Amino acid sequence: MDLSINRFRAQANKGFTLIEIIIVITIIGLVVAWAGNRIFGQGDKAKAGLAKARMSEISAQLDMYKLDTGRYPNTAEGLRGLLVNPGSATNWNGPYVKNADAIKDPWTNDMIYKSPGDANRPFELTSLGADGKEGGEGADRDLRSWD
Repeated sequence: MDLSINRFRAQANKGFTLIEIIIVITIIGLVVAWAGNRIFGQGDKAKAGLAKARMSEISAQLDMYKLDTGRYPNTAEGLRGLLVNPGSATNWNGPYVKNADAIKDPWTNDMIYKSPGDANRPFELTSLGADGKEGGEGADRDLRSWD
């Protein structure tokens, strides 16, 4: 009987050492860091794709504006002309977008609108990327409607 009690006490005192716990926590931390980097690195690619999709939507709304008014908004009127009548547009039948957020890029920066555009384009849309500044690489790269 006494032998079985000692065996029970030996099993109850058995546990993890501090070194084992530190090793497990380190491994978990490395896995989480690796997975987080993979997941969050894809977020910038998704936002760039969303910016291109939003440019396509805005382009379609600009085409609707032109069908109604006979012209695209000029650079001075800008994309705001899709929200409110700039005053100089006859037959304006807007708003052509739901709200001001619809004319911003996924990083909440204003899209840059130019009309007429370069190379005989009727207009150009540009997103300055994650940093909101001209130029850049990766997530900070500028995106243009004609790219």
